Amino acid sequence: MQTPEDGRTARKRRAIMEAATELFLRKGYPGTSMDEIAATAAVSKQTVYKQFKDKETLFGAIILNASSKVGLFVDAVDALRDTDDLDQDLTGLARRYITTVIRPEGLQLRRLLIAEADRFPEVAADYYRRAPERTIAALAACFQRLAARGLLRLDDPALAAGHFAWLVLATPMDRAMFFGHDDTQTPAELERLADEGVRVFLAAYSAR
Repeated sequence: MQTPEDGRTARKRRAIMEAATELFLRKGYPGTSMDEIAATAAVSKQTVYKQFKDKETLFGAIILNASSKVGLFVDAVDALRDTDDLDQDLTGLARRYITTVIRPEGLQLRRLLIAEADRFPEVAADYYRRAPERTIAALAACFQRLAARGLLRLDDPALAAGHFAWLVLATPMDRAMFFGHDDTQTPAELERLADEGVRVFLAAYSAR
């Protein structure tokens, strides 16, 4: 049972992580100090250090939290295994994939992590395993099941998963990584890119 003190501690930890995320994204990792994080979170510096022993640990916790959000999409991929309408459900998954991956904050964190990958190689590798690699593995397992059901035709599920991911994501991801907020990437345009990615994927892999 959570006590009031536990609740306060959780709120302070969340406030610290939100403040640090905001500052890291705005000022970069080297340009952000623990003093600034404490002030932005409206807690004492002692409280920050009680929750996170140093700035490196705090950065790692933020990236770990970001990678944990991939679980919801993986659940959607797993649900596709039992589809009764592959075209429609794969299109829905592709649309969700785009909107999940190119969320502005998610892209900003990805840029930040790439910029700091040499400083934090273990954090970067862990994020890769927990997010992109986990997603591709889930897609591969799903496609293998769909092939066993006679809905797809493929020899290499992992290769097919990579093809699907980049047919759907390559164009919007590239633009978003370089340009950030991009007025040309409207919801309608993102849906069009997702739909066309699925069309090309099924042209190559559909068993029909």
